[in-house]
Amino acid sequence: MSLVRRAAMVFGTVVVAVAGDSHKTPLFSLEERIAIAEEVFANDQRVLVEGFNGLLVNYVKSRQANVILRGMRAVSDFEFEFQMALMNRKLDRTIETVFIMTDYKWLYISSTIVKEVAKHGGDIRGMVPDRVRERMLARYGLGGAPQNGKEG
Repeated sequence: MSLVRRAAMVFGTVVVAVAGDSHKTPLFSLEERIAIAEEVFANDQRVLVEGFNGLLVNYVKSRQANVILRGMRAVSDFEFEFQMALMNRKLDRTIETVFIMTDYKWLYISSTIVKEVAKHGGDIRGMVPDRVRERMLARYGLGGAPQNGKEG
């Protein structure tokens, strides 16, 4: 969240592109992830949220954009991100990848770790926005908002 807002200060407008097909196993469907991101950034007119399928470079090109923004937490992220940036460059030389370092307080946070902590009833307050926390806890059957995302 802070990375997107910091990027908006640099670029003016940021599109949060939510991938539909991914090597990861998401906790929420593409539609749910888009809705959650839209809620998180609802008060920031500089941030747009869109879903996409396929290659990110193709999506970026379809938006007539020329920058892929990636956040980096630590050196451990570098190898994967570097490989992806080089592949994206190979696929389309007009699109640049820009890396922004995460705030130091998020260095240890990853979606995998947060999901694991939440799944086992650990306290994830402050690691994700409150609405995301509520939905995660509900998904794991530990309270929070109803699983369909509608409040009662």
